[in-house]
Amino acid sequence: MSEEQVQAAELPEDAYALERSLVEDVRAAVDTMDARALDVLLEPLHPADIADLLEQIGADERRGLLELWSTGLDGEVLSELEEGLREEVIQTLTPQALTEAVRDLYSDDVVDLVEDLEQAEQDKILDVLDDGDRAAVEQALSYPEFSAGRLMQRELVVAPEDWNVGQTIDFLRGDHGLPEQFYHVILVSPAYHPVGYVTLGKLLGSPRETALKAILEDSFRTIPVTQAEEDVAYAFNQYHLISAPVVDEDERLVGVITIDDAMAVLDEEAEEDILRLAGVGADESISDRTLETVRQRFPWLAVNLVTAILASLVIAQFEDLLAQVVALAVLMPIVASMGGNAGTQSLTVAVRALATRDLTGSNLWRVVRREAVAGLINGLIFAVVMGVIGVVWFGTPVLGAVIAAAMVINLVVAALAGILIPIVLDKLGVDPALASGAFVTTVTDVVGFFAFLGLAAAYLI
Repeated sequence: MSEEQVQAAELPEDAYALERSLVEDVRAAVDTMDARALDVLLEPLHPADIADLLEQIGADERRGLLELWSTGLDGEVLSELEEGLREEVIQTLTPQALTEAVRDLYSDDVVDLVEDLEQAEQDKILDVLDDGDRAAVEQALSYPEFSAGRLMQRELVVAPEDWNVGQTIDFLRGDHGLPEQFYHVILVSPAYHPVGYVTLGKLLGSPRETALKAILEDSFRTIPVTQAEEDVAYAFNQYHLISAPVVDEDERLVGVITIDDAMAVLDEEAEEDILRLAGVGADESISDRTLETVRQRFPWLAVNLVTAILASLVIAQFEDLLAQVVALAVLMPIVASMGGNAGTQSLTVAVRALATRDLTGSNLWRVVRREAVAGLINGLIFAVVMGVIGVVWFGTPVLGAVIAAAMVINLVVAALAGILIPIVLDKLGVDPALASGAFVTTVTDVVGFFAFLGLAAAYLI
Protein backbone atom coordinates (compact mmCIF):
# COMPACT_ATOMS: atom_id res chain seq x y z
CA MET A 1 0.00 0.00 0.00
CA SER A 2 1.37 3.44 -0.96
CA GLU A 3 1.95 6.21 1.58
CA GLU A 4 -0.99 8.14 0.15
CA GLN A 5 -3.26 5.10 0.53
CA VAL A 6 -2.12 4.59 4.11
CA GLN A 7 -2.84 8.23 4.95
CA ALA A 8 -6.27 8.01 3.31
CA ALA A 9 -7.04 4.80 5.19
CA GLU A 10 -6.23 6.51 8.50
CA LEU A 11 -8.69 9.34 7.88
CA PRO A 12 -12.14 8.97 9.43
CA GLU A 13 -15.11 8.80 7.08
CA ASP A 14 -16.10 12.39 7.96
CA ALA A 15 -12.53 13.68 7.74
CA TYR A 16 -13.52 17.07 6.35
CA ALA A 17 -16.69 17.57 8.39
CA LEU A 18 -16.77 19.90 11.37
CA GLU A 19 -16.29 18.13 14.69
CA ARG A 20 -19.40 18.17 16.84
CA SER A 21 -17.31 19.33 19.80
CA LEU A 22 -16.24 22.41 17.82
CA VAL A 23 -19.83 23.32 16.98
CA GLU A 24 -20.85 22.88 20.62
CA ASP A 25 -17.90 24.98 21.82
CA VAL A 26 -18.89 27.77 19.44
CA ARG A 27 -22.47 27.61 20.68
CA ALA A 28 -21.24 27.80 24.27
CA ALA A 29 -19.05 30.81 23.48
CA VAL A 30 -22.00 32.59 21.86
CA ASP A 31 -24.32 31.75 24.77
CA THR A 32 -21.84 33.08 27.33
CA MET A 33 -20.85 36.02 25.09
CA ASP A 34 -17.20 35.00 25.35
CA ALA A 35 -15.70 36.90 22.41
CA ARG A 36 -12.15 35.82 23.14
CA ALA A 37 -13.05 32.12 23.15
CA LEU A 38 -15.03 32.57 19.92
CA ASP A 39 -12.07 34.25 18.19
CA VAL A 40 -9.77 31.41 19.26
CA LEU A 41 -12.21 28.82 17.89
CA LEU A 42 -12.81 30.56 14.54
CA GLU A 43 -9.31 31.89 13.80
CA PRO A 44 -7.82 28.62 12.40
CA LEU A 45 -10.90 27.69 10.34
CA HIS A 46 -11.05 27.91 6.55
CA PRO A 47 -13.82 30.22 5.19
CA ALA A 48 -15.66 27.15 3.85
CA ASP A 49 -15.65 25.62 7.34
CA ILE A 50 -16.97 28.82 8.89
CA ALA A 51 -19.73 28.85 6.26
CA ASP A 52 -20.59 25.24 7.21
CA LEU A 53 -20.65 26.26 10.86
CA LEU A 54 -23.08 29.11 10.16
CA GLU A 55 -25.31 26.69 8.25
CA GLN A 56 -25.37 24.20 11.14
CA ILE A 57 -26.46 26.57 13.89
CA GLY A 58 -29.79 28.32 14.34
CA ALA A 59 -30.75 31.82 13.20
CA ASP A 60 -30.49 33.37 16.70
CA GLU A 61 -27.08 31.74 17.23
CA ARG A 62 -25.88 33.08 13.86
CA ARG A 63 -26.87 36.62 14.79
CA GLY A 64 -25.16 36.28 18.15
CA LEU A 65 -21.99 34.90 16.56
CA LEU A 66 -21.76 37.70 13.99
CA GLU A 67 -22.29 40.37 16.65
CA LEU A 68 -19.71 38.80 18.99
CA TRP A 69 -16.99 37.96 16.44
CA SER A 70 -14.42 40.72 16.91
CA THR A 71 -12.46 40.19 13.68
CA GLY A 72 -15.61 40.32 11.58
CA LEU A 73 -16.93 38.22 8.72
CA ASP A 74 -14.57 37.62 5.82
CA GLY A 75 -15.90 38.08 2.29
CA GLU A 76 -14.82 34.58 1.35
CA VAL A 77 -17.18 33.22 4.00
CA LEU A 78 -20.06 35.05 2.30
CA SER A 79 -19.04 33.48 -1.01
CA GLU A 80 -19.19 30.00 0.52
CA LEU A 81 -22.64 30.38 2.09
CA GLU A 82 -25.79 28.97 0.52
CA GLU A 83 -27.77 31.65 -1.31
CA GLY A 84 -30.73 31.82 1.05
CA LEU A 85 -28.56 31.97 4.14
CA ARG A 86 -26.23 34.48 2.52
CA GLU A 87 -29.02 37.03 2.21
CA GLU A 88 -29.97 36.55 5.86
CA VAL A 89 -26.35 37.10 6.97
CA ILE A 90 -25.92 40.21 4.82
CA GLN A 91 -29.01 41.75 6.43
CA THR A 92 -27.41 41.39 9.86
CA LEU A 93 -24.13 43.13 8.91
CA THR A 94 -23.49 46.80 9.52
CA PRO A 95 -22.38 48.89 6.51
CA GLN A 96 -18.84 49.00 7.93
CA ALA A 97 -18.72 45.21 8.42
CA LEU A 98 -20.09 44.66 4.93
CA THR A 99 -17.47 47.00 3.48
CA GLU A 100 -14.69 45.06 5.18
CA ALA A 101 -16.17 41.77 3.99
CA VAL A 102 -16.38 42.59 0.25
CA ARG A 103 -13.37 44.90 -0.07
CA ASP A 104 -10.85 42.24 -1.11
CA LEU A 105 -13.14 39.96 -3.12
CA TYR A 106 -12.59 39.40 -6.83
CA SER A 107 -15.25 40.89 -9.09
CA ASP A 108 -16.74 37.46 -9.94
CA ASP A 109 -17.22 36.72 -6.24
CA VAL A 110 -18.97 40.05 -5.72
CA VAL A 111 -21.26 39.32 -8.69
CA ASP A 112 -22.02 35.92 -7.20
CA LEU A 113 -22.92 37.62 -3.94
CA VAL A 114 -25.30 40.21 -5.35
CA GLU A 115 -26.95 38.64 -8.39
CA ASP A 116 -29.60 36.69 -6.44
CA LEU A 117 -30.29 39.37 -3.83
CA GLU A 118 -33.22 41.74 -3.73
CA GLN A 119 -32.52 45.18 -5.21
CA ALA A 120 -32.22 46.80 -1.77
CA GLU A 121 -29.61 44.24 -0.69
CA GLN A 122 -27.78 44.61 -4.02
CA ASP A 123 -27.57 48.37 -3.54
CA LYS A 124 -26.29 47.83 0.00
CA ILE A 125 -23.25 45.95 -1.34
CA LEU A 126 -22.72 48.09 -4.46
CA ASP A 127 -22.66 51.24 -2.34
CA VAL A 128 -19.63 50.04 -0.37
CA LEU A 129 -17.52 49.37 -3.51
CA ASP A 130 -15.21 51.93 -5.03
CA ASP A 131 -16.22 53.39 -8.39
CA GLY A 132 -14.08 51.05 -10.52
CA ASP A 133 -15.22 47.88 -8.80
CA ARG A 134 -18.84 48.99 -8.83
CA ALA A 135 -18.69 49.68 -12.59
CA ALA A 136 -17.17 46.23 -13.20
CA VAL A 137 -19.87 44.50 -11.15
CA GLU A 138 -22.69 46.46 -12.76
CA GLN A 139 -21.30 45.63 -16.21
CA ALA A 140 -21.22 41.92 -15.29
CA LEU A 141 -24.81 42.11 -14.03
CA SER A 142 -25.88 43.53 -17.41
CA TYR A 143 -25.02 40.21 -19.07
CA PRO A 144 -27.63 37.40 -19.18
CA GLU A 145 -28.08 35.36 -16.03
CA PHE A 146 -26.09 32.10 -16.00
CA SER A 147 -23.76 33.40 -18.73
CA ALA A 148 -19.97 33.63 -18.97
CA GLY A 149 -20.25 37.39 -18.32
CA ARG A 150 -21.64 36.67 -14.86
CA LEU A 151 -19.02 34.00 -14.20
CA MET A 152 -15.86 35.82 -15.26
CA GLN A 153 -13.56 37.99 -13.17
CA ARG A 154 -12.05 41.26 -14.38
CA GLU A 155 -8.74 40.74 -12.55
CA LEU A 156 -6.35 39.26 -15.13
CA VAL A 157 -2.77 39.51 -16.40
CA VAL A 158 -2.07 40.48 -20.00
CA ALA A 159 1.03 41.17 -22.08
CA PRO A 160 1.56 42.45 -25.64
CA GLU A 161 1.93 39.63 -28.15
CA ASP A 162 5.41 40.77 -29.21
CA TRP A 163 6.96 40.63 -25.72
CA ASN A 164 9.54 38.10 -24.60
CA VAL A 165 9.95 36.25 -21.30
CA GLY A 166 12.30 38.81 -19.77
CA GLN A 167 10.01 41.75 -20.48
CA THR A 168 7.06 39.86 -19.01
CA ILE A 169 8.88 38.85 -15.81
CA ASP A 170 10.11 42.42 -15.27
CA PHE A 171 6.56 43.66 -15.74
CA LEU A 172 5.14 41.14 -13.27
CA ARG A 173 7.76 42.02 -10.65
CA GLY A 174 7.05 45.72 -10.99
CA ASP A 175 3.26 45.59 -11.06
CA HIS A 176 1.68 45.73 -7.61
CA GLY A 177 -1.88 45.31 -8.90
CA LEU A 178 -1.62 41.64 -9.84
CA PRO A 179 -4.36 39.20 -8.79
CA GLU A 180 -3.43 37.09 -5.77
CA GLN A 181 -3.89 33.96 -7.90
CA PHE A 182 -3.60 33.54 -11.66
CA TYR A 183 -2.56 30.74 -13.96
CA HIS A 184 -1.78 32.30 -17.34
CA VAL A 185 -0.40 35.44 -18.88
CA ILE A 186 -2.75 36.30 -21.75
CA LEU A 187 -1.20 37.68 -24.94
CA VAL A 188 -3.19 40.42 -26.66
CA SER A 189 -2.97 42.17 -30.02
CA PRO A 190 -2.92 45.99 -30.30
CA ALA A 191 -6.73 45.80 -30.66
CA TYR A 192 -6.86 43.93 -27.33
CA HIS A 193 -7.82 40.66 -28.97
CA PRO A 194 -6.48 37.63 -27.04
CA VAL A 195 -4.17 35.57 -29.28
CA GLY A 196 -2.87 32.97 -26.80
CA TYR A 197 -1.61 32.45 -23.30
CA VAL A 198 1.48 31.25 -21.47
CA THR A 199 1.55 29.24 -18.25
CA LEU A 200 3.58 30.56 -15.34
CA GLY A 201 5.63 27.34 -15.35
CA LYS A 202 6.82 27.86 -18.92
CA LEU A 203 7.35 31.55 -18.30
CA LEU A 204 9.66 30.92 -15.34
CA GLY A 205 11.41 27.99 -17.01
CA SER A 206 12.31 29.70 -20.29
CA PRO A 207 15.30 31.94 -21.10
CA ARG A 208 14.65 35.66 -20.89
CA GLU A 209 15.09 36.22 -24.62
CA THR A 210 12.43 33.64 -25.54
CA ALA A 211 9.45 35.16 -27.38
CA LEU A 212 6.15 34.56 -25.62
CA LYS A 213 4.68 33.34 -28.92
CA ALA A 214 7.19 30.49 -28.89
CA ILE A 215 5.85 29.02 -25.63
CA LEU A 216 2.09 29.38 -26.14
CA GLU A 217 -0.23 26.67 -24.80
CA ASP A 218 -2.12 24.46 -27.25
CA SER A 219 -5.18 24.46 -24.98
CA PHE A 220 -5.94 28.14 -25.66
CA ARG A 221 -9.53 28.96 -26.55
CA THR A 222 -11.76 31.95 -25.91
CA ILE A 223 -15.21 32.03 -24.33
CA PRO A 224 -17.96 34.35 -25.69
CA VAL A 225 -19.26 36.60 -22.96
CA THR A 226 -22.87 35.53 -23.57
CA GLN A 227 -22.16 31.77 -23.60
CA ALA A 228 -24.23 29.74 -21.13
CA GLU A 229 -22.30 28.87 -17.99
CA GLU A 230 -23.05 25.15 -18.34
CA ASP A 231 -21.37 25.28 -21.78
CA VAL A 232 -18.40 27.03 -20.18
CA ALA A 233 -18.14 24.33 -17.51
CA TYR A 234 -18.39 21.62 -20.17
CA ALA A 235 -15.51 23.21 -22.12
CA PHE A 236 -13.31 23.34 -19.03
CA ASN A 237 -14.04 19.71 -18.21
CA GLN A 238 -13.79 18.47 -21.81
CA TYR A 239 -10.56 20.27 -22.73
CA HIS A 240 -8.88 20.25 -19.30
CA LEU A 241 -8.69 24.03 -19.10
CA ILE A 242 -7.27 25.90 -16.13
CA SER A 243 -8.41 29.34 -17.21
CA ALA A 244 -9.90 30.84 -20.34
CA PRO A 245 -10.20 34.44 -21.57
CA VAL A 246 -13.67 35.86 -22.16
CA VAL A 247 -14.33 38.05 -25.21
CA ASP A 248 -17.16 40.38 -26.20
CA GLU A 249 -18.95 40.50 -29.55
CA ASP A 250 -15.95 42.32 -31.06
CA GLU A 251 -13.55 39.61 -29.85
CA ARG A 252 -11.99 42.03 -27.36
CA LEU A 253 -10.78 40.67 -24.02
CA VAL A 254 -13.17 41.54 -21.17
CA GLY A 255 -12.33 39.03 -18.44
CA VAL A 256 -11.16 35.56 -17.53
CA ILE A 257 -12.84 32.46 -16.10
CA THR A 258 -10.83 30.18 -13.84
CA ILE A 259 -11.24 26.49 -13.15
CA ASP A 260 -12.63 26.92 -9.64
CA ASP A 261 -15.63 28.85 -10.98
CA ALA A 262 -16.19 26.34 -13.80
CA MET A 263 -16.09 23.41 -11.40
CA ALA A 264 -18.53 25.20 -9.10
CA VAL A 265 -20.97 25.34 -12.01
CA LEU A 266 -20.54 21.60 -12.64
CA ASP A 267 -21.18 20.94 -8.96
CA GLU A 268 -24.30 23.12 -8.99
CA GLU A 269 -25.61 21.41 -12.14
CA ALA A 270 -25.12 17.96 -10.61
CA GLU A 271 -26.77 19.03 -7.35
CA GLU A 272 -29.68 20.57 -9.25
CA ASP A 273 -30.23 17.36 -11.23
CA ILE A 274 -30.27 15.26 -8.06
CA LEU A 275 -32.77 17.56 -6.35
CA ARG A 276 -35.05 17.75 -9.36
CA LEU A 277 -35.00 14.01 -9.90
CA ALA A 278 -36.32 13.70 -6.34
CA GLY A 279 -39.05 16.29 -6.95
CA VAL A 280 -37.34 18.86 -4.74
CA GLY A 281 -36.81 22.54 -5.55
CA ALA A 282 -33.44 23.21 -7.17
CA ASP A 283 -32.70 25.90 -4.57
CA GLU A 284 -33.74 23.93 -1.50
CA SER A 285 -31.21 23.54 1.31
CA ILE A 286 -31.16 22.31 4.87
CA SER A 287 -31.07 25.90 6.13
CA ASP A 288 -34.47 26.75 4.56
CA ARG A 289 -37.38 27.57 6.82
CA THR A 290 -40.24 25.08 7.13
CA LEU A 291 -42.73 27.04 5.02
CA GLU A 292 -40.16 27.52 2.27
CA THR A 293 -39.51 23.77 2.24
CA VAL A 294 -43.25 23.08 2.00
CA ARG A 295 -43.64 25.58 -0.84
CA GLN A 296 -40.89 23.98 -2.92
CA ARG A 297 -42.00 20.37 -2.40
CA PHE A 298 -45.77 20.79 -2.66
CA PRO A 299 -46.06 21.14 -6.47
CA TRP A 300 -44.38 17.84 -7.25
CA LEU A 301 -46.20 16.04 -4.48
CA ALA A 302 -49.40 17.29 -6.12
CA VAL A 303 -48.22 15.97 -9.49
CA ASN A 304 -47.41 12.63 -7.90
CA LEU A 305 -50.90 12.53 -6.41
CA VAL A 306 -52.42 12.96 -9.87
CA THR A 307 -50.25 10.18 -11.32
CA ALA A 308 -51.11 7.91 -8.40
CA ILE A 309 -54.82 8.50 -9.02
CA LEU A 310 -54.27 7.59 -12.68
CA ALA A 311 -52.68 4.29 -11.64
CA SER A 312 -55.55 3.69 -9.23
CA LEU A 313 -58.04 4.16 -12.06
CA VAL A 314 -56.34 1.30 -13.88
CA ILE A 315 -56.68 -0.90 -10.79
CA ALA A 316 -60.34 0.07 -10.46
CA GLN A 317 -61.06 -1.50 -13.85
CA PHE A 318 -60.21 -4.89 -12.31
CA GLU A 319 -62.13 -4.47 -9.07
CA ASP A 320 -64.20 -7.65 -9.50
CA LEU A 321 -61.09 -9.68 -10.37
CA LEU A 322 -59.30 -8.49 -7.23
CA ALA A 323 -62.32 -9.46 -5.13
CA GLN A 324 -62.18 -12.98 -6.54
CA VAL A 325 -58.39 -13.49 -6.45
CA VAL A 326 -57.08 -11.77 -3.33
CA ALA A 327 -53.53 -12.98 -4.08
CA LEU A 328 -53.35 -10.41 -6.89
CA ALA A 329 -53.58 -7.55 -4.36
CA VAL A 330 -50.69 -9.08 -2.45
CA LEU A 331 -48.45 -9.33 -5.55
CA MET A 332 -49.34 -6.02 -7.26
CA PRO A 333 -46.94 -3.85 -5.22
CA ILE A 334 -44.05 -6.12 -6.23
CA VAL A 335 -44.67 -5.57 -9.94
CA ALA A 336 -45.04 -1.80 -9.50
CA SER A 337 -41.99 -1.48 -7.23
CA MET A 338 -39.70 -3.46 -9.54
CA GLY A 339 -40.81 -1.43 -12.54
CA GLY A 340 -40.36 1.86 -10.68
CA ASN A 341 -36.84 0.97 -9.56
CA ALA A 342 -35.83 -0.21 -13.05
CA GLY A 343 -37.20 2.98 -14.58
CA THR A 344 -35.35 5.13 -12.04
CA GLN A 345 -32.09 3.36 -12.85
CA SER A 346 -32.41 4.08 -16.60
CA LEU A 347 -33.68 7.58 -15.91
CA THR A 348 -30.73 8.50 -13.70
CA VAL A 349 -28.21 7.29 -16.26
CA ALA A 350 -30.02 9.13 -19.08
CA VAL A 351 -30.34 12.46 -17.26
CA ARG A 352 -26.67 12.47 -16.27
CA ALA A 353 -25.57 11.44 -19.78
CA LEU A 354 -27.61 14.29 -21.28
CA ALA A 355 -26.11 16.75 -18.80
CA THR A 356 -22.56 15.67 -19.66
CA ARG A 357 -23.42 15.41 -23.38
CA ASP A 358 -22.38 11.80 -23.55
CA LEU A 359 -25.80 10.86 -24.93
CA THR A 360 -26.13 12.29 -28.45
CA GLY A 361 -27.83 11.52 -31.74
CA SER A 362 -24.89 9.40 -32.83
CA ASN A 363 -25.20 6.87 -30.00
CA LEU A 364 -28.88 7.31 -29.09
CA TRP A 365 -30.28 4.10 -30.57
CA ARG A 366 -27.35 2.02 -29.39
CA VAL A 367 -28.04 3.17 -25.83
CA VAL A 368 -31.79 2.58 -26.24
CA ARG A 369 -31.15 -0.97 -27.48
CA ARG A 370 -28.78 -1.59 -24.58
CA GLU A 371 -31.38 -0.45 -22.05
CA ALA A 372 -34.10 -2.55 -23.68
CA VAL A 373 -31.93 -5.68 -23.70
CA ALA A 374 -30.82 -5.05 -20.10
CA GLY A 375 -34.47 -4.65 -19.08
CA LEU A 376 -35.37 -7.87 -20.89
CA ILE A 377 -32.58 -9.88 -19.25
CA ASN A 378 -33.37 -8.54 -15.78
CA GLY A 379 -37.06 -9.15 -16.45
CA LEU A 380 -36.43 -12.77 -17.38
CA ILE A 381 -34.28 -13.37 -14.31
CA PHE A 382 -36.80 -11.89 -11.89
CA ALA A 383 -39.65 -13.53 -13.80
CA VAL A 384 -38.20 -16.91 -12.90
CA VAL A 385 -37.78 -15.84 -9.27
CA MET A 386 -41.31 -14.44 -8.96
CA GLY A 387 -42.80 -17.36 -10.89
CA VAL A 388 -41.35 -19.79 -8.37
CA ILE A 389 -42.49 -17.60 -5.46
CA GLY A 390 -45.99 -17.39 -6.92
CA VAL A 391 -46.26 -21.14 -7.23
CA VAL A 392 -44.78 -21.90 -3.79
CA TRP A 393 -46.64 -19.14 -1.98
CA PHE A 394 -50.10 -19.59 -3.48
CA GLY A 395 -49.87 -23.06 -5.02
CA THR A 396 -51.09 -21.81 -8.40
CA PRO A 397 -48.80 -22.35 -11.40
CA VAL A 398 -50.90 -20.04 -13.58
CA LEU A 399 -50.52 -17.21 -11.06
CA GLY A 400 -46.74 -17.74 -11.08
CA ALA A 401 -46.73 -17.58 -14.89
CA VAL A 402 -48.87 -14.41 -14.88
CA ILE A 403 -46.62 -12.48 -12.52
CA ALA A 404 -43.53 -13.74 -14.39
CA ALA A 405 -44.89 -12.43 -17.71
CA ALA A 406 -45.92 -9.12 -16.11
CA MET A 407 -42.44 -8.75 -14.64
CA VAL A 408 -40.80 -9.12 -18.06
CA ILE A 409 -43.19 -6.65 -19.69
CA ASN A 410 -42.86 -4.02 -16.98
CA LEU A 411 -39.06 -4.14 -16.70
CA VAL A 412 -38.62 -3.78 -20.45
CA VAL A 413 -41.12 -0.89 -20.59
CA ALA A 414 -39.51 0.72 -17.51
CA ALA A 415 -36.05 0.59 -19.10
CA LEU A 416 -37.34 2.13 -22.34
CA ALA A 417 -39.36 4.81 -20.51
CA GLY A 418 -36.39 5.70 -18.33
CA ILE A 419 -34.22 6.40 -21.37
CA LEU A 420 -36.76 7.75 -23.89
CA ILE A 421 -38.77 10.14 -21.70
CA PRO A 422 -35.80 12.34 -20.68
CA ILE A 423 -34.61 12.37 -24.31
CA VAL A 424 -38.01 13.53 -25.56
CA LEU A 425 -38.24 16.21 -22.84
CA ASP A 426 -34.74 17.41 -23.70
CA LYS A 427 -35.72 17.72 -27.37
CA LEU A 428 -38.76 19.76 -26.33
CA GLY A 429 -36.55 22.14 -24.35
CA VAL A 430 -37.75 20.93 -20.93
CA ASP A 431 -35.20 20.06 -18.27
CA PRO A 432 -35.34 16.23 -18.20
CA ALA A 433 -34.36 16.19 -14.53
CA LEU A 434 -37.37 18.34 -13.68
CA ALA A 435 -40.22 16.27 -15.10
CA SER A 436 -38.95 12.82 -16.07
CA GLY A 437 -39.47 11.20 -12.67
CA ALA A 438 -43.22 11.79 -12.60
CA PHE A 439 -43.70 10.55 -16.18
CA VAL A 440 -41.57 7.44 -15.71
CA THR A 441 -43.37 6.54 -12.47
CA THR A 442 -46.73 6.93 -14.18
CA VAL A 443 -45.72 4.74 -17.12
CA THR A 444 -44.29 1.95 -14.97
CA ASP A 445 -47.26 1.93 -12.59
CA VAL A 446 -49.90 1.99 -15.32
CA VAL A 447 -48.15 -0.57 -17.53
CA GLY A 448 -47.27 -2.80 -14.57
CA PHE A 449 -50.79 -2.88 -13.14
CA PHE A 450 -52.45 -3.23 -16.55
CA ALA A 451 -50.12 -6.05 -17.66
CA PHE A 452 -50.43 -7.96 -14.40
CA LEU A 453 -54.18 -7.59 -13.93
CA GLY A 454 -54.91 -7.94 -17.63
CA LEU A 455 -53.04 -11.22 -17.86
CA ALA A 456 -54.69 -12.40 -14.67
CA ALA A 457 -58.13 -11.59 -16.08
CA ALA A 458 -57.31 -13.56 -19.24
CA TYR A 459 -55.88 -16.68 -17.62
CA LEU A 460 -57.14 -16.93 -14.03
CA ILE A 461 -60.87 -16.49 -14.54
